Amino acid sequence: MSDTTIEQIPGSEPTAGAVAASDEQLVAMLVDRARSQGLQLTGEGGLLQQLTKRVLESALEGEITDHLGYEKHDAEGRGSGNSRNGTRAKTVLTDVGPVEVKVPRDVAGTFEPAIVKKRQRRLSGVDEMVLSLSAKGLTQGEISAHLAEVYGASVSKATISTITDSHSDTRVPGGRDPVTD
Repeated sequence: MSDTTIEQIPGSEPTAGAVAASDEQLVAMLVDRARSQGLQLTGEGGLLQQLTKRVLESALEGEITDHLGYEKHDAEGRGSGNSRNGTRAKTVLTDVGPVEVKVPRDVAGTFEPAIVKKRQRRLSGVDEMVLSLSAKGLTQGEISAHLAEVYGASVSKATISTITDSHSDTRVPGGRDPVTD
């Protein structure tokens, strides 16, 4: 497979059409590669999960670089008083199912990631899905079963209750709360 590069004239911004074309080329290349490797697009270990993992980890690396003020392996970091200190694995429930990401750490323990916060286990799309299913009248057990069936993610009834309780303004008109009924 050949590498696809799109050259840009120095000092000029790419047009929306050029960006869209390069996005389409990238997507086509990724889908072709996934198919040639027998990789599913969705589901456990699928292309979307792998892309989500890479995007999240790349964003986290960018965040720690901004926090520390220097790139990974940069000599500028020596003797700075704070540096990278490996990673810790964390499983986050996303719209494409559970994704294990490596969250970077710093020696001083002052790094507070924004994209996947400390102690955060779900990205916001999952909360929205739970609220939508709840508004449609599904019980906690039905929502839990749906998430397990569709995304392979085990979400407890207590977690579902926490999500719906934190958005109490989503109750059905007439005062009925479908999650607890």
